[in-house]
Amino acid sequence: MNLKVKEEIKLLSVQLFEKVNGYRRYIHAHPELSYQEINTMNYVSEQLTKLGIEHTTKVGETGIVALIRGDQHTKEDEAIGLRADMDALPIQEENDVPYKSTVEGVMHACGHDVHTSVLLGAAEILHKLRNELPQPVKLIFQPGEEKNPGGATYMIRDGALKNPTVTEMYALHVFPDMPVGKVGFKEGIYMASCDEIYITIHGKGGHGATPHQCIDPILIGANIITQMQQIVSRKCDPKIPCVLSFGHFEALGATNVIPSKAYLKGTFRTMDEPWRAEALQLIEKTANDLAHAAGGSATVEISKGYPYLENDPKVTAKMRSAAQLFLGEQNVEELPIRLTAEDFSYYSQEIPVCFFRLGVRNEAVGITYGVHHPKFNIDEEALIVGMQMMALAPFS
Repeated sequence: MNLKVKEEIKLLSVQLFEKVNGYRRYIHAHPELSYQEINTMNYVSEQLTKLGIEHTTKVGETGIVALIRGDQHTKEDEAIGLRADMDALPIQEENDVPYKSTVEGVMHACGHDVHTSVLLGAAEILHKLRNELPQPVKLIFQPGEEKNPGGATYMIRDGALKNPTVTEMYALHVFPDMPVGKVGFKEGIYMASCDEIYITIHGKGGHGATPHQCIDPILIGANIITQMQQIVSRKCDPKIPCVLSFGHFEALGATNVIPSKAYLKGTFRTMDEPWRAEALQLIEKTANDLAHAAGGSATVEISKGYPYLENDPKVTAKMRSAAQLFLGEQNVEELPIRLTAEDFSYYSQEIPVCFFRLGVRNEAVGITYGVHHPKFNIDEEALIVGMQMMALAPFS
């Protein structure tokens, strides 16, 4: 990398910290759920307009695509993509901070406010350095990462990777397990596919003292949950990462009432597409067979979610090397695989990508809570590192 560009990125990221922190605090205080990010879209558009960056709103319903192009670039040039997600979660915030969520039951508990703010900061840096860019840069502000089918599908559908064509793409995600000042990378398969499972068990209700006259959906449900673990332990190749978990079991009976129905909700995750297809069939068959054997029936609905996320080895290796030169090798870590999911995986099915992690943890001030927790927060100094990494990517 050009030493002048490196120093400019460092200088500008520090100079922009207060401004970008203001972005983050505003977005954090005004969270919006998946596919409802109208105010966030308008706010981001307003900032891009102030910076003089051309952009299009309402891509993928509530997304934005912006383009930074230097004087040396032509309309035929291919682009580097940088992506941020904008949606929040249905969580009631428990932090006592000046920028606490003002929306009841909605919170930026996964750091998408950070991602959006960081990309706005990187956009300003890259716009100032546009005549140094080796390629144009396309900024993708995306809705709906937290909810099927994933906002990435809508952005791809609406041509976010075209005109100009995006040849490689980068995104970061906050990582509360990692101290602020550090970043992490993983080449190859990194995150899992994610499917949602909804099972309704139909039985026959009645008095708890006469179970022989009933078909107990609670007992059937318990059996389904227990027996399905054998799909993972006895049907899956042990070398394939795989998780099947049920987080919801509802049966509205009473101490002496056996209900007529019970409801299960769960998630299935893995990193192998053939096994994924086979397992989903086994899940449906197992539920139906067990319910039928007990005299009841089951209705199984599977919402197929995101595919596994695979980081391109070449693109990720060059970004890792650039980060090591920029931050120092001691601040760049190797990441293990994760069975969490991310809809950035859809982009990885289309083009080479690098999805990396941004440390936000600071134990000294109590910033230790994980994502999706009502007390999740970040050390705001991470915004500087985030800006630096996203601005660095097109030069890596």
